[in-house]
Amino acid sequence: MRKAVSKFCFALGTALLLAALFLILHNTAEDKKSGETARTVLSELKQEIPEYTQPAVTTIPMAEEYDIYAEYEETTSESAEPEMATVTLDENTYIGYITIPDIGIELPVLRDWSYPNLNISPCRYMGSVFTDDLIICAHNYNTHFGTIKNLHTDSEIIFTDVTGKTYRYTVINMEELPGTAVEQMQFGDADDWDLTLFTCTLSGQTRVTVRAARAEE
Repeated sequence: MRKAVSKFCFALGTALLLAALFLILHNTAEDKKSGETARTVLSELKQEIPEYTQPAVTTIPMAEEYDIYAEYEETTSESAEPEMATVTLDENTYIGYITIPDIGIELPVLRDWSYPNLNISPCRYMGSVFTDDLIICAHNYNTHFGTIKNLHTDSEIIFTDVTGKTYRYTVINMEELPGTAVEQMQFGDADDWDLTLFTCTLSGQTRVTVRAARAEE
């Protein structure tokens, strides 16, 4: 009886080790594939992004020629913030790319998040650079956001939109949030941060969350 139990335990242990090895090999292959895809997309995306030029300053007419009420009437109906510009490559729509020098990351960012999109590159979870509440999520692959846990206060994050304009941020806080803390992820201390990056921990139960504030120009 003991021999039978011993054999069963040995077989079970071997099976579990093989399953773990298969999972590691599978995840490594997925990580490598996603990294190669992201690099290809980034190269194509950069070719589509023009060199950014500062918009020309609009000259306001002299007071006697300027109808302030006419302008007020035209603009009050357009209360919504402008949409971020996009570029479409292979039927996927991108809003720009993110650069994190401290961990050697430079990746394209898709406009909309979905599980298939996360296999390609980081995605906008919600928000915008115009409203200073942009949230970007990605898989915890080493080629994606797997190393953002190694960032620290004052690390620089750069987002370049598809018009070529760069937005620079400085990391101000890092935390782990439960996967169920959706409202805390979306809002947190809204007055303190302008950009959030997050990814799953290895357990999948919590999220490594990096908050950053817009750097002074």
